[in-house]
Amino acid sequence: MNLGISVITIHRSSFGIAFDIDGVLLRGKDPIGGSPQALRRLYGDSGNLNVPFLFLTNGGGIPESRRANELSELLGVKIVPSQVLQGHSSFKSLLKRYENQLIVATGKGEPAVVMSEYGFKKAVSLEEYASCFENIDPLAPYKMWTTKLGLDRSSPPLNTVPRYDVSSETVLCDVLRCGGLPGQDNGHQPQPPLYFAADDLEYQAAFPSNRLGTGAFRIALESVFNRIHYNPLEYVSFGKPNPFVFKNAEAMLKQLQPSYHSDYFKEPGDSGSQSFKTLYMIGDNPSVDVKGAQQAGHPWFSILTRTGVFRGKHNHAEFPADLVVDTVEEAVDYILGRECIS
Repeated sequence: MNLGISVITIHRSSFGIAFDIDGVLLRGKDPIGGSPQALRRLYGDSGNLNVPFLFLTNGGGIPESRRANELSELLGVKIVPSQVLQGHSSFKSLLKRYENQLIVATGKGEPAVVMSEYGFKKAVSLEEYASCFENIDPLAPYKMWTTKLGLDRSSPPLNTVPRYDVSSETVLCDVLRCGGLPGQDNGHQPQPPLYFAADDLEYQAAFPSNRLGTGAFRIALESVFNRIHYNPLEYVSFGKPNPFVFKNAEAMLKQLQPSYHSDYFKEPGDSGSQSFKTLYMIGDNPSVDVKGAQQAGHPWFSILTRTGVFRGKHNHAEFPADLVVDTVEEAVDYILGRECIS
């Protein structure tokens, strides 16, 4: 019996790719390793995405939508915000717990703006918080402080408010050890929850030598805090190599994955996406990218480039990748050849 229903089969990729950014695709604002050409090969002639891929970086400081626009301009392909997972993207999972609580956000860029966009209603920068306490920072006379703002404001911070990448260990220690408001004797109060968006000791940026990352700041803060507090510093680190980040990346890649078939033939509960046979992590940092893929386990396959933190002739001794290549273009060539895609 002909019911007049036709079925159109849509190609579905059995693999996906996660790209680190700094040291793999870009050095500062400059593309490296043939990255624009490599990414263009993942699109069809019509501009549609043939291979699901995203950017998995421990960097951040700006909203994912703005980072997607920057990457589109620098790499010459259309990137959407759902393809960008930054170090602080995992903070979205904390929204139900802290949506209406005071959040002090510190780091490069506009961390309070980012947290407000995620839905946190009382997010302030460290500088805004410190400006509410007279003489809390001995270096205050040498800084351009933001206007004093109340901590109970309900509106999100404006992009026009000046923000500065000044992570004062003194002020952070005050916040963490007081259990309440700095300057008050609060007794032995529990330490407020502390979350790091990443824990990289080093990363590759525009400068020729590796730069110290968030992990270095965490070590410094922890050392000072443990010297002046009766309990050791407690914290949670997101970002690579945390396995949660890789599970989140897999879930996002499934959303980018073309469906098997039309909606007419979806089984109950079928989202239209299937498990990947292989997920490729392309990175330049063995202790972050490779270690993370190894901890995440199947179906992750790690590829290490020599354009960033890693410059070794052979594989890394402690965290050996599944494959070592010179550039990201070579990595994509390998993947497409292995997956039998021209």
